[in-house]
Amino acid sequence: MPLRPIDAIFVHPKRRLYVVYYRGILWQLPRMKIDNSAWQRRHLYNDNINALYLSRRQAIHDPVLAQKLRTLNLPAAVRGSTLPLFEAWWEAHGFDWLEDKLISGQSPLAAHKLITRPSALNTIIDSSSATQANDSKNNALANAAVNITPAKQSSSSTMATATNDIFVDMLADLVDEVMHHRL
Repeated sequence: MPLRPIDAIFVHPKRRLYVVYYRGILWQLPRMKIDNSAWQRRHLYNDNINALYLSRRQAIHDPVLAQKLRTLNLPAAVRGSTLPLFEAWWEAHGFDWLEDKLISGQSPLAAHKLITRPSALNTIIDSSSATQANDSKNNALANAAVNITPAKQSSSSTMATATNDIFVDMLADLVDEVMHHRL
């Protein structure tokens, strides 16, 4: 299992099903749809791991499941690789890639690609850029992500605000884990 557990979505092309790599354990979903109801009916995947390929789409459209599974917007070079190749890449480069994304102010979460008004993400980027000039880059990004409040977000609907809050909390947790090396 990789050093930092990761959530990723794999596809079994012959059996036409999704397999979710959740914190080092493979879970097979009962259908080719990724939502909370499919997640509730999951069962352990016990087939050949070499038949699994990393899905090109890591974003989850169901906000409840997206909060539970923190999939990342992985680099294009890794997408489509087999599970053993993906695990080897994650062990060798994953933590550095994740840390570089967070330090540069980019969200590595695949869920942030789904937000049509990324005001929360812009708040994180703006706050981290302003604070990085004064503090060290690790403390600046951690402070920017933790100090975000719902009042700073500008959204037109209640659902968009709730979705933004979920993803801002997820990003703050991820920043805290990476920057403080907590597993």
